[in-house]
Amino acid sequence: MELIDSLNWRYATKKFDPSKKIKPEDLETIKEAIRLTASSYGLQLYKVLVVEDPELREQLKLASWGQPQITDASQLFVFCNYAEVKDQHIDDYIDLKAEVQGLDKEELKDYGNMMKGSMTGLSDAQKSQWTAKQTYIALGNLLTACSLLRIDACPMEGFEAAKYDQILGLTEKGLNTAVIATVGYRSEEDHTQFLKKVRKPSEVLFESI
Repeated sequence: MELIDSLNWRYATKKFDPSKKIKPEDLETIKEAIRLTASSYGLQLYKVLVVEDPELREQLKLASWGQPQITDASQLFVFCNYAEVKDQHIDDYIDLKAEVQGLDKEELKDYGNMMKGSMTGLSDAQKSQWTAKQTYIALGNLLTACSLLRIDACPMEGFEAAKYDQILGLTEKGLNTAVIATVGYRSEEDHTQFLKKVRKPSEVLFESI
């Protein structure tokens, strides 16, 4: 019930209290929840930027149509997907898997080749779309972790991705901005916190077949 109570408590916070900052240990918990997120093949083909620099966030606010959450929240999380899926990404994962699980890399060679083969039939656009989708799974874990910690969050797609890429120097790193989230503590002036949550009833949303 704690989980359901927490999910009922959370909402997409529109106005944050800029005077309230997340404790370092809570920030690490949020980051760990993101790190432990499930991803296709376990590859985690994305990077998450935790933006705290005020000047940088002012620039990003302009690229987010002036939305105050960008600068008022305690932290801004920027989820960036890799635009390409390279053999090196898979080789690096195989190396890590062998190290962590105490396996011989030769035993994993066929698994690595299988992953590489699954990528050959995809266009560059499909690969980028696939890696971008993975970031939304991580975003979901951020939202759940924040709700359990009673930390407010707002997932956001209202921004100009190309400008984010430019400001954060992502293109030269092979990354694209996929989705962002602001985290912190709600302002008492945010009237949306008092609105009832609107969700479809279970009998409409679910169907057993």
